[in-house]
Amino acid sequence: MRALLAILAIVVIGLIVAFLFGFIDISQTRTAQLPTIQVSGGQAPAFAVSTAKVDIGTKPKTVEVPKVDVGTKTTNVDVPTVNVSKP
Repeated sequence: MRALLAILAIVVIGLIVAFLFGFIDISQTRTAQLPTIQVSGGQAPAFAVSTAKVDIGTKPKTVEVPKVDVGTKTTNVDVPTVNVSKP
C-alpha cells in the first residue's frame, strides 16, 4: 500500500514539474455551450404563513454581581531607550 502511494506521489510530482517547465501544454480548442431549455406554462406555489407574536421588553430584577477590586503597584523596571544623533 505504501509503495502504491509512493508511486502515485511521484507521478503527481512529475506531472506538476512537467507543467511548470512547459513540457505539457493544454490549450482549449472548443468553447463550452450550455444546452437550450424551453419552459412554458407552470405556476409558482403559494403559501399562507402565520407566525407567533413576540413582545420584547424589560423588567426589574435583583441579581448578585461580583465586586472586583483592581489595584496598581509602582515598580522600577529597565526600559529600552533609543538615542539618535544627527551627523
